[in-house]
Amino acid sequence: MRELLDLLSVFVLPLLIVGFVAWGLVKKVPVYEEFVAGAKEGFDTAKTIIPYLVAILFAIGMFRASGAMDALTSGLRPLLSFIGFPPEVLPMAIIRPLTGSGSVGVLADLVKTYGEDSLIVKMAATMFGSSETTFYVLAVYFGAVGIRKTRHALPAGLVADAAAALISVYIVRWMFA
Repeated sequence: MRELLDLLSVFVLPLLIVGFVAWGLVKKVPVYEEFVAGAKEGFDTAKTIIPYLVAILFAIGMFRASGAMDALTSGLRPLLSFIGFPPEVLPMAIIRPLTGSGSVGVLADLVKTYGEDSLIVKMAATMFGSSETTFYVLAVYFGAVGIRKTRHALPAGLVADAAAALISVYIVRWMFA
């Protein structure tokens, strides 16, 4: 069964691409022209969202470089220890709602420090996979369509991220500790 799935996984993407092109040709759609028009629209969208991306990446860089992340982790260590949340994974819980690439960097640092099989890394990896880059999504996607008032999206996203962080820690501890 494993060999069959491995073989199928090699062909899925090429078959999808060929299938979309074939379907467009059957429907008499000018496939190449539509592709170019879509790429042009994507480029225009990218130009619109670049300022939002720069702002987020700048803020994250300043937060980490200033030592604020380390100070926050140290200050919250007693509370985190009390609730059973390892202070070492707090940077992941903070950075993940902001950016995916920044959280990959945090995860890579944890792997380098604690090893890939450690409980800390399993918690951070589970947190990475079960939470969203809330601020990134709001800045990029809402910014791309011109939404300025996020209303309930930000609080709902942050509550979901907090729940993902806490549940990740407790589930991993329950399964592996």
